[in-house]
Amino acid sequence: MTATAASAASAAALTTTGTAGAAPASTNRPPATAQRPGRELRALLREIDPARIEATIRTLVSFGTRHTLSVQDDPTRGIGAARDWLLAELSSCAAASGGRMTTELQSYVQQPAPRIPSPTKITNIVATLRGSVTPERVYVVSGHYDSRVTDVMDAASDAPGADDDASGVAVVLELARVMARRRPASTIVFAAVAGEEQGLYGSAHLAQTLKAAGADVQGMFTNDIVGSPTADDGTRDPYTIRLFAEGVPSSETPEQAAIRRSVGGENDSATRQLARFVRDVADNDATGMRIRTIYRRDRYLRGGDHIPFLERGYPAARFTEPAEDFAHQHQDVRVDENGKQYGDLPEFCDFGYTARVAKVNAATLWTLAQAPGTPESAKIVTSTLTNSTRLTWTRGPEPDLTGYEIVWRETTCPEWTHVVPVGDATTHEVDLSKDNVFFGVRAVNGAGLRSPVAFPAPQS
Repeated sequence: MTATAASAASAAALTTTGTAGAAPASTNRPPATAQRPGRELRALLREIDPARIEATIRTLVSFGTRHTLSVQDDPTRGIGAARDWLLAELSSCAAASGGRMTTELQSYVQQPAPRIPSPTKITNIVATLRGSVTPERVYVVSGHYDSRVTDVMDAASDAPGADDDASGVAVVLELARVMARRRPASTIVFAAVAGEEQGLYGSAHLAQTLKAAGADVQGMFTNDIVGSPTADDGTRDPYTIRLFAEGVPSSETPEQAAIRRSVGGENDSATRQLARFVRDVADNDATGMRIRTIYRRDRYLRGGDHIPFLERGYPAARFTEPAEDFAHQHQDVRVDENGKQYGDLPEFCDFGYTARVAKVNAATLWTLAQAPGTPESAKIVTSTLTNSTRLTWTRGPEPDLTGYEIVWRETTCPEWTHVVPVGDATTHEVDLSKDNVFFGVRAVNGAGLRSPVAFPAPQS
């Protein structure tokens, strides 16, 4: 069977077979674009260890407070102690990578600003696992290691920050540990950032550093409050993770907005395509999780570390537990007159749940790094009036690229419903009107891995 024929057969199977034996699924039928996890990915996921995640969370809590304004030169307490421990942990991961992973302290001095009363050093701990085939293509995963209590300016009181956000940092460390010994085709950046509670400062610095370097960041995920599936009323949803993904891009220009209003696409930003990809590869039996995509940039009138990436034009989304318990978030540690415990303490975390969240991240990042990149310059030709649709795109640089697929759906559908293999081409005509459906293009490699979908723009 030729590579093109194999690609077509595989795509046909994807549109009909679905996810047999899967964990709780988002609908009764997986999307047509779903990708089953292969042997390599399943082996990686089996290495994710809830005990290590628990140890990370408890160690970060042991520093008392990790407030951005807390002491930076005490070896056992404050954000400086947490910073040094995280660097040591990521350096240990790098030592097992055969030179493929490097670590750094990425610091700058934040001048006085809201919630920053005096010049303050803010430091991110960053580990970069360089890709072996297309290292210029970059994916980022983060959690924030700073913490807070009720008063966001209280840098002295104990601020355990177990769920918010030692849990997210634990996910990042566990991913770095299991991936350091492997060879991703593209580059993965693992980051523990500071200054989130004071105003997303560390993440903004990381995003701007990547932007200034011209990095081709094709996807970023922040894990923030991923430690518990228990809501404030005691109900549990242990097999669901929310994924917040904006529609209209934060970085949209007036010209781009005019095109969007003309042709549609409010639900087809690069971030929405990234969210669909997460469901394609991580909503299955291998992770044991259901992905609940929320069509919103973040929780209502709130924000997280993906936003600075969105503002700089990078696709980015936020993982957060299914329902927050606000008694264990942004609270002074105390027991009220009714005996209710407040505070973000590790006893309110579910380490098995966080391990499953780590599996969702791992399935997503590893597949992104091994699959082809999102197709570039995808266009719908509009130079002639016709009831068929011609699409064009630029061929990617990957040496194992075998072809492309056109995907489409009704304008009222949230997921891609049809896949059309078109082989190793850069143009294809579909006997469907561009007026009636939405189209997309995705790339396929020799291993059968698919890229995120590119949403085409009009080309006159």
